[in-house]
Amino acid sequence: MEYLLQVKIGALIGLLLLTLLFGFIPARVKWFRDTNGSEIHRTVLSLISCFAGGVFLAACLLDIIPDYLSDINAELQAQKVEISFPLPEFIMAAGFFMVLILERIVLNCRETRGAQEERAPLIPDTNRHGHGHGTGPDLESSGHHVHVDFQAHSPFRSFMLFLSLSLHSVFEGLAIGLQSTDSKVLEICIAILVHKSIIVFSLSVKLVQSAVRPLWVAAYIGVFAMMSPIGIGIGISVTEAHLAAGALIQAILEGLAAGTFIYITFLEILPHELNSPGKQLLKVLFILLGFSVMASLTFLG
Repeated sequence: MEYLLQVKIGALIGLLLLTLLFGFIPARVKWFRDTNGSEIHRTVLSLISCFAGGVFLAACLLDIIPDYLSDINAELQAQKVEISFPLPEFIMAAGFFMVLILERIVLNCRETRGAQEERAPLIPDTNRHGHGHGTGPDLESSGHHVHVDFQAHSPFRSFMLFLSLSLHSVFEGLAIGLQSTDSKVLEICIAILVHKSIIVFSLSVKLVQSAVRPLWVAAYIGVFAMMSPIGIGIGISVTEAHLAAGALIQAILEGLAAGTFIYITFLEILPHELNSPGKQLLKVLFILLGFSVMASLTFLG
């Protein structure tokens, strides 16, 4: 047991340091933050963002949702709960609508507070051509709003992305902390190290391209890096305490996190890049590349 505890502590430290390393590469390099550079610079940033979108899409469909469904179904069977209602999917939907409602409340408060400023034209109409007048509602009514994403990379969505990934990271660490053999700890730790290095790099790219301040980006990455170690500590504690309802609580939280991740992936990350003009096929290729990298890691175990 002493050696097993040492292995878990080593996994804890390794996860913390490598996550910080890969997370602070985009956060510390100004090149990733500059969105007003040359056309080549903007294209490269867009393709990196598409790659990150593919990573998150694969994490959502191949990692987070399958893990959750497996855990919740196993726990329902253990509790001998037999219902025709799709409870696991309903929990995911609850997580989805939780983020949707929270975001709409935040945006509604912002619109109410700054309604007059948003309705005022930025420049006189005589200097513009076409049927639009430069305001958000006019653009939407013109039928061309599909190509404009006013809320792309908003701080709120970046925070919710960070929150959902952090919660999932706790569960990843929990999987390590709950193991009873050192070989299984090392096996899971190596898989999570590779997986989380790509995830945190993609998360950092999303954060630095949003309106989040650099200090908050550093705080997000630092807190995110500590999530898996916290999960390992919780797993060790749960193993020692033998909580009866611990597995059920974990499964429900995983479901809420999965629903949150579905919202962020399909309503924030992918639409932002695919709705912007230019190099559509190349963007799809990089989305597929990011998806394939995560799919390959999942296939290799």
